[in-house]
Amino acid sequence: MAKQFQSIDNRLKDFIDRQHIFFTASATDGSRVNVSPREAGCLRVIDGNTVVYLDRTGSGNETAAHLRADGRLTIMFCAVDGPPMILRLYGRGRSIPRGSQEYNNILICHYDGAEPSGARQVILLDIDLVQTSCGFGVPLFHYKAERPSLDQWTDAKGPDGIEIYRREKNAYSMDGLPTGMFDDA
Repeated sequence: MAKQFQSIDNRLKDFIDRQHIFFTASATDGSRVNVSPREAGCLRVIDGNTVVYLDRTGSGNETAAHLRADGRLTIMFCAVDGPPMILRLYGRGRSIPRGSQEYNNILICHYDGAEPSGARQVILLDIDLVQTSCGFGVPLFHYKAERPSLDQWTDAKGPDGIEIYRREKNAYSMDGLPTGMFDDA
């Protein structure tokens, strides 16, 4: 039932554009496997073999640590409404630090220059394999809305509070791997 492709075609891009959530999976040799849900509005298809997503401050920063140490990243979308399908994007990723020239260029070119509160980095995935599968086992859900919690939390902390939080919670993975967010970590 699975089909493999070398790149994202227009049909698959349309599928990605209709989704509300995606999941990232990363690991290193000897680390825990990390799977994280992401709001699909933060992802952009740059071309058939490149996607980026704007990553916001969270309770950890496992993906950045894993990418720094290993580079492997999988992004998965699954249809929770409409026709069933699962789409996985396999490849090598990297974290692009907030405030860097590359980050700013991506923000301008692909996000209309808008940076949500709590943005901490852009994750870029160079895709080497695209795979679809049936998705028959994925339940149907109805999308209601995005949660306001992350915006409220970051706004309440303010820029200084977010910086302190990142230094405490985002400098190292749960396995002690540096994320590269800070020069001293």
